[in-house]
Amino acid sequence: MKDYISRKQFIKRAGTAAALVSVGFPSIILPRRDRKLGVALVGLGRYSTGRLAPGLQLTEHCELRGIVTGSPEKIPVWQEKYGIPDRNVYSYETLPEIANNDDIDIVYIVTPPSIHARDAIVGAEAGKHVWCEKPMAKNVEECQAIIDAANRNGVHLSIGHRMQHEPNTQTIIRYGKEKTYGAVTEIKSGAGYRGSYPDPTNWRVRSEMGGGALYDMGVYPINASRYSSGLEPVAVRGRQWSEREEMYSDVDEFTEFEMKFPGDLRSHCETSFGKSMNYLDIDAENGWYRLRPFQSYSGVQGETSSGKVLEADPGHQQARQMDNEARAIKENRSPIVPGEDGLSDIRVVEAIMESSRNGGDWVQL
Repeated sequence: MKDYISRKQFIKRAGTAAALVSVGFPSIILPRRDRKLGVALVGLGRYSTGRLAPGLQLTEHCELRGIVTGSPEKIPVWQEKYGIPDRNVYSYETLPEIANNDDIDIVYIVTPPSIHARDAIVGAEAGKHVWCEKPMAKNVEECQAIIDAANRNGVHLSIGHRMQHEPNTQTIIRYGKEKTYGAVTEIKSGAGYRGSYPDPTNWRVRSEMGGGALYDMGVYPINASRYSSGLEPVAVRGRQWSEREEMYSDVDEFTEFEMKFPGDLRSHCETSFGKSMNYLDIDAENGWYRLRPFQSYSGVQGETSSGKVLEADPGHQQARQMDNEARAIKENRSPIVPGEDGLSDIRVVEAIMESSRNGGDWVQL
């Protein structure tokens, strides 16, 4: 019999999460700083398989302890590879039962965007901290519902924007804040690849599942424009289209968009499933700096007008991201990338889509 109560039990007894926010979590439910936090991956697709699970083998503050999947054939493979016991294996239907499992502290939502809200809210209601992959959700209302669930249950909520944890990206964020090269005057960014998805059930080609280039890749230049300027856009316009209609008739294969920020700063962006692009170029009053590539899993590097070279960091991006956010939980600090950050991206996504439907008119935010 464990001699402590679970986070969910404490919140129920306390009566309100708002009281916890005002005073912080009491030490009775804060994890020991020398204890690794248990993570359950919700969705075992390519990203979990290729990046998150391997990354969790490298982390200092968290570790893979559970899986949630709708594909029973994947279960024995993951159990054998990572030593996951039967008690830590869930389906989407049984996910609420994770509330009773003290092995699991965090659920990492890696399902298609259209069901992020469903799974994230279940995780929060179970009293588990929630890490949610980008894009945060299908629309602003779903994003807010996730945020509300996390606040209501007194758990951390973080969005999987790994680039904000990457060292060279953190450097250019600092340049913007400190005006190292003067105030930012213009931003140009693009993220995309030439992809083929002939399977009509793939979520990336289905609008109702959050597919399309803008949702999948466009959030990178949106987020980059926001973090490199330190500002929020006030208006946006965009144009979406597809060239390979046999695959992308239901979603955008290409999107171009422009964002206005306070002070007449503008960001010119593009994203695509039809061509490769991977750049973040920033002009400032007294120079420039850029990252090329800026959102790859490795090799992010850049240069500045003063001759400084931003060498690629060899570290595992996802491991660093998860360790940073696990440390924030253990130290009772705000998440590095909170839910509000993901909501802001989706607000822009929805405005770009509205602008495209209306012939590229500006949409005020």
